Amino acid sequence: MKTIFILSIIILIQFNGFTQIQKDNQFNTWVTYSGNHKLNDKYSIYTLYSFRRNDFVENWQQSLLRLGINRKIKDHFTVTFGYDWAETFPYGKQPIIKQTTEHRPFEQISLKNKIGRFKLIHRYRLEQRFIETNFDFKFRNRCRYRFTVTVPLNHTEMTNKTIYLSVFNELFINAGKNIESHYFDQNWAYLGVGFKFNKQTKVSIGYMNQFLPKSDNLRIENNHTLGLSFSHNFNFLAKYEK
Repeated sequence: MKTIFILSIIILIQFNGFTQIQKDNQFNTWVTYSGNHKLNDKYSIYTLYSFRRNDFVENWQQSLLRLGINRKIKDHFTVTFGYDWAETFPYGKQPIIKQTTEHRPFEQISLKNKIGRFKLIHRYRLEQRFIETNFDFKFRNRCRYRFTVTVPLNHTEMTNKTIYLSVFNELFINAGKNIESHYFDQNWAYLGVGFKFNKQTKVSIGYMNQFLPKSDNLRIENNHTLGLSFSHNFNFLAKYEK
């Protein structure tokens, strides 16, 4: 509770400073594939690729590739060590000066629990960001917290052929000695609906608001984003589990 209180105070201070600056609405589309591929009862490989376009699909916004190793500690507790490769492009009404490449190792824990039909996930992530622009390197640290709620609509459980509703909010906080301007980095708020075909495959569509203040403290991107997601999990033990 103390940590949540401190984060709330920081956010309120930051938002108070954002009230008088320029805010531009933009419209983006993110198409994402992801999967958790089981190696054994404890370990799995996490994969993701996100194809992110600005002005719906007209221009590049970002290309993101993610690889990770999951270690299940308990059924409700998973640790992940991973790596992101992100290419960010000049886009929209507030473009960056040049295309940037980011190499981003990260450490993550996920906590799951269930209340009735509602599945709750708390995800905590620490990122080490190595950002390159024309051989000029910057190092940044960032903390992320995502709270997700998923509820099946046509079944009481997330079984085969289930329609479900998903809501999440993710907060990004800059950390460490190399903060350029403010602690608050960005916030994502999402609402979507999905369909789970079976244990391996599901698809979803939804709306996400990305609130992104710029480092000059003079501008804000308010990105309205259409999210299209496809998830497929391979089980490399399937032939042995039959």
